[in-house]
Amino acid sequence: MKQKVVKKLIAKIEGEAELDYTFADGEIRDVKINFGFYRGIEEILEGKDPKDALVITPRVCGICNHAHLIAAVRALENGYENAGMKIVLSDKARDIRAFTLSCELLQNHLKWFYMTLFPNLEKYLNEISGENYAMKAAYFSATITKALAIFAGQWPHSSYAVPGGVTCDPTHLDIMQAQSLLEECIRFFEQVIAGCSLEEYLSIESVSGLDNIAGDFGKMLHLLGSNGMARTGQSYDRFIVFADSSLCEAGKSIVTSVSKVDSRYVQEHAQNGSVAKAVTYKNRLYETGPLARGMVSKKPIIKSLHKRYKDSLLTRIFARMHEVALLLEENRNLLQKIRVDEPSCTLEGEVRLYEFEGTGTVEAARGSLIHKTTVTNGVIAKYDIITPTQWNLSHGDEKEKGIAVKAMVGSKTVEEADFIFRTFDVCSVCTAQ
Repeated sequence: MKQKVVKKLIAKIEGEAELDYTFADGEIRDVKINFGFYRGIEEILEGKDPKDALVITPRVCGICNHAHLIAAVRALENGYENAGMKIVLSDKARDIRAFTLSCELLQNHLKWFYMTLFPNLEKYLNEISGENYAMKAAYFSATITKALAIFAGQWPHSSYAVPGGVTCDPTHLDIMQAQSLLEECIRFFEQVIAGCSLEEYLSIESVSGLDNIAGDFGKMLHLLGSNGMARTGQSYDRFIVFADSSLCEAGKSIVTSVSKVDSRYVQEHAQNGSVAKAVTYKNRLYETGPLARGMVSKKPIIKSLHKRYKDSLLTRIFARMHEVALLLEENRNLLQKIRVDEPSCTLEGEVRLYEFEGTGTVEAARGSLIHKTTVTNGVIAKYDIITPTQWNLSHGDEKEKGIAVKAMVGSKTVEEADFIFRTFDVCSVCTAQ
């Protein structure tokens, strides 16, 4: 059996990656995913004050900076509690954190949909529409980010979340402004993305209802279905979620059986040829991200799609865009709940603890993000950041291939594999932090 290796630099993702495709008998048999740029964020944190993580870790990524901030502050709060200090967030602080994080997921999902997925699918299918997808992405992203900034200040790389709460103290006018911006994003979803009302979209619970989706999302689904791509890109049907959120509670799903998880069983592994580390749970690989959240939470429409198409690229794409609708509805509820008369932060004065260990988890756009901090003599002795892309883009081992690799194996061309790869919403800057 004659083999050949084709190298391709994958650009127009968050960062860059080099993929080495091994072909045999006209199809891809293996893929090596290599990240070559090491940034050393974890090492930079060593010797720093624990709260410096609130400023440094948001700079890991320009897309998921809020997720890193929330993971960092949760790691500190968990460490304080492990050291014997009680931390109780006000509902106001909890809701504001949830709202800003949700805004970040929304802008990420729409940028991926319009600036990565659509242009690459049209190029692959040779069906160039001439649509200005970048303008659509920029409009939605700018609008939802304005709502985020009302509470978080600058974006990206804000540091408004602190142990015990948040630094902002919004007024009724601030909340009304955020509501107005959110409603504009909802109108965009209804008129441009889904071609139906948000309520009508959220009522869809089975594959038979997909015909009710029009707009750009309906166009995407039609392109995938009419070109025989609905069942391609399947992996191992194993999913994991580590953080409770409005989208999903923590857990793991193997096919359709859901069980609990414990982040203590997460292990990182070095990979030859890449500065990115792989990560496993109890020595097994799992997919993380919107599809994982949909499977673990057993969302009816995701279950219906999965029953027909398994963990294919169609199900994966749908799960991410479905979150847009879920998050828009959730943000409506969050803004209505915020009580301006509640305290923004429940910790008064400077807290100084010299010895503690803490873990913070959060559901970022691409999946579960984990921060672990060990503080000794009042400074950070060790800091670990485990990102979603590490789960999805592992090389694998001698027992099985990585999640995304498995999905690409069997592709007939580099272009087909490239599109499957991008359905995982790849981020190399987080992976090689």
